[in-house]
Amino acid sequence: MKFGVSTFVTDEGIRPGPLGAALEQRGLSSLFLAEHSHIPASRETPYPDGGDLPRKYYRTLDPFVALTAAAAATRELTVGTGIALLPQRDLIHTANESASLDLVSGGRFVLGVGVGWNREEMRNHGVDPATRGALMNEQLEALRRLWTEEQAEFHGRFVDFDPVYAWPKAAATPHPPIYVGGESPAALRRTVAFGDGWLPRPHTTPDEIRQAQAWFADHGKPNVPMAIFGAPADEKTIAGWAEAGVDHVTFMLETAPESDTLRELDEFAAFAERYAG
Repeated sequence: MKFGVSTFVTDEGIRPGPLGAALEQRGLSSLFLAEHSHIPASRETPYPDGGDLPRKYYRTLDPFVALTAAAAATRELTVGTGIALLPQRDLIHTANESASLDLVSGGRFVLGVGVGWNREEMRNHGVDPATRGALMNEQLEALRRLWTEEQAEFHGRFVDFDPVYAWPKAAATPHPPIYVGGESPAALRRTVAFGDGWLPRPHTTPDEIRQAQAWFADHGKPNVPMAIFGAPADEKTIAGWAEAGVDHVTFMLETAPESDTLRELDEFAAFAERYAG
């Protein structure tokens, strides 16, 4: 099993370059970064985990910029978004940023995507929360065309553009893998239709993993790669996922100054070594 880290990189914690280097030095395989462009002051939408919204949400660096810094400081580390809020993003810019990051990293980028939960944040980007899923489905289909076709065009309800040239093309073939976040029926359907992998959260049980994989297979997509996003370093939990076929787990790394972060990474690396042994 591969182990990596999911986290929020902010202006108050370790910088992404040293973080990436520290992960690779300790034998950890991936870094997935969260995205929030801003947090509306109204706080109308409740935090899904309950209570006050953690401080790190307010101060998150742009993940594509941060991951580029991490990629430049490493040679083998997989760098990914966990998750990019695709409905809130300009599609053509995202296609360019993703392909550019994959190119400069030598094919090490994974685009993790999700529809998001903060309705005020979406509305500030001009997105109707009620149609964000349908919008993202069109974005994902159009994104693959932009990445792979000499002249790409798309005409949908939400995404519409005439033939364009979109370069650079990514180093990965045929394009950077798309991992769909979420466990809802819509997210599972989206994984089958547009995804190269699945990014479930740690409350997903081994039985739910098995059921999802069976459903994927029944719909023509067997053995979908998975990465658990933001897991605890708990041996019993991870053993259950391993039995269900999970081969990649990312630990949730709390946002902290560099010295505190390095100590936590030492603990994750020690756990991974014990588990492998």
